[in-house]
Amino acid sequence: MKPAHGTRQRLGKGRWGVFSGEGRCARKRIIAAILVAIVMFSPSPMARAQANPPSEYGLKAAFLFNFAKFVEWPQGNSQSFFSVCILGKDPFGPLLDHALSNKRIADRPVVIERLKDKSEARGCQMVFVSSQESTPLAEILENLRGANVLLVGETNGFASSGGTIEFTLDEDNQVRFTINTDAVSRAGLTFSSNLLALAKIVHDQRHSKGG
Repeated sequence: MKPAHGTRQRLGKGRWGVFSGEGRCARKRIIAAILVAIVMFSPSPMARAQANPPSEYGLKAAFLFNFAKFVEWPQGNSQSFFSVCILGKDPFGPLLDHALSNKRIADRPVVIERLKDKSEARGCQMVFVSSQESTPLAEILENLRGANVLLVGETNGFASSGGTIEFTLDEDNQVRFTINTDAVSRAGLTFSSNLLALAKIVHDQRHSKGG
């Protein structure tokens, strides 16, 4: 279900407030609530959170689906399915398949593809770059130039180097994420303020350096 536009407008100011002292505490509470909701409503074994806490990649799999739900995808895509792709060695095992089984995004059924080469990524809507992928990020970005692809990774500095979303772990070893809004714009995507409010926001390194 797409987030209501009215909700986006109401929460727009919250995007910036989360970085104040009081806002940081509120941000942690909101993220905790989101994590609980993800775990409770996922069709995977993550729903048994109390007896069997979700793993790091169980949560990342659920986050990928929720990322996609809070993005406005460009109209006119002729594909009959929504393709979530993994570039590099798959760290999820069956967790991603379970999390996305029988799901729909942008009114299209979700399919999962394991890519053999970066050249295949242009046919995807979302690409998760494994930490074990050997292709330099700069080459992946060049291959995706002009494509409406949400690029997610987990290596340090992935977002500030041009990736769209970077998974991180906080001091409590909990999964968090960083969003590069310059990369969002390049991909021609629009993120809900609900999603932006929960993320650390960064820009391309060249912008921060004044280049």
